[in-house]
Amino acid sequence: MYRIKAIFSNTQVLKRLGFTLLILFIFRVTTWIPIPLIDTSAITGLIASNDFLAILNNFSGNALGRFSIMAMGISPYITASIIVQMLQMDIIPVLKEWADQGEAGKRKLTRLTRIMGLVLSFVQAMVLLLGLSVGGNEFITSILDPSPFLYVYMALIVTAGTAFAMWIADLITRKGVGNGTSLLIVAGIITSLPSMITVLWTKYITNGAGGLDIFFFILILVLYFGILLGVTYLELTRRKVPIQYANRKAGQGKTDSNLPIKLNTAGVIPVIFASTILSIPMSIIGFFTSNAASGAGYWIDQIFNYQNPIGFVLYMALILVFTFFYSFLMLNPEKVSDNLSKSNAYIPGVRPGLETQNYIAKLLFKITLLGSVYLLILAALPIITTVVFNFSGAESQSVILGGTSLLIVVGVAMETTKQLETEATNQEYKGIF
Repeated sequence: MYRIKAIFSNTQVLKRLGFTLLILFIFRVTTWIPIPLIDTSAITGLIASNDFLAILNNFSGNALGRFSIMAMGISPYITASIIVQMLQMDIIPVLKEWADQGEAGKRKLTRLTRIMGLVLSFVQAMVLLLGLSVGGNEFITSILDPSPFLYVYMALIVTAGTAFAMWIADLITRKGVGNGTSLLIVAGIITSLPSMITVLWTKYITNGAGGLDIFFFILILVLYFGILLGVTYLELTRRKVPIQYANRKAGQGKTDSNLPIKLNTAGVIPVIFASTILSIPMSIIGFFTSNAASGAGYWIDQIFNYQNPIGFVLYMALILVFTFFYSFLMLNPEKVSDNLSKSNAYIPGVRPGLETQNYIAKLLFKITLLGSVYLLILAALPIITTVVFNFSGAESQSVILGGTSLLIVVGVAMETTKQLETEATNQEYKGIF
């Protein structure tokens, strides 16, 4: 209660919070501005049949479904950030050098990420537009004949939307509260909640037969709130590794120091990666053939569609692999060991150097093993829910909120709340001195 009072009694914090809400409102308004000459009904069916596009649409707050100027939103920038992070792992020496150059190197990496994000946005928009054209969808209004110039024009509008999203995300990070990129994604996810409630209400209350249908409606809502509480609890779970400092004298203001390791270090990235990989061949099927049950199309559908048993197993396996890969990327045992040595810190009972590195690697492996099970359950929940409750089409898209999206919302909410508390505390100290 004291923390809440401290936040809302601080004028500076309230200004930053108000600025953030204003920018988010402006962002939401732009998601309703359509691209000229586009018939949005053509893309609706494609999103319903493509899991990766469904995720992008969910993150953008249905901006992709409306094919607005924010169709790609901030997603290309996030993809570019992940790629740049991976390339820093001795894959491209120049990027590794930049990563070790402090603030100057960070600015170079940020510039590269933004450029790559814009390029990805343009490429994704072109692929989507060309794919719709090849698939025979009449998505361009009849007043103009499709031409290469028209495709480039539309892709450039979408790219401009991504550039605007990147700019306002940076504004929120610098002048508002929380991480701007994360908040834009959360804003998109939260705006999908009314749609989910509407779909469920229509299925079980409006068109339902009463009795059992009402029970299912209440059961689904209870399950979501249960998942929300479970995700919140597990996201707060930490394994605290005790840290001591060699240059700290006995009795000289000793405080507890530790290295916290999250249960889910990788976050939601492995799920996005796995969905992306599986969606590529499925997208090709959707673009170039209308009969997925024949020849190679049938087997591609069986292998890469995670609604089928083989595809589901492959989906889970990819998430497992990416969880370990990204966890060790985010918390590199070698770097942690080096940083501890530079700070004259050590783990009690463990020698500095290689022994510390191996100790952290083994511990991270065990924690990631548990975290991967948790992430697999979250990723499987929407699929299982779709089968159990017999969702289809637009209904199946509403249950995307059931796993990984909640993970994003909870993580960003905790991060933003922590920053608000820190900002309020800092302002209190400034007032004292």
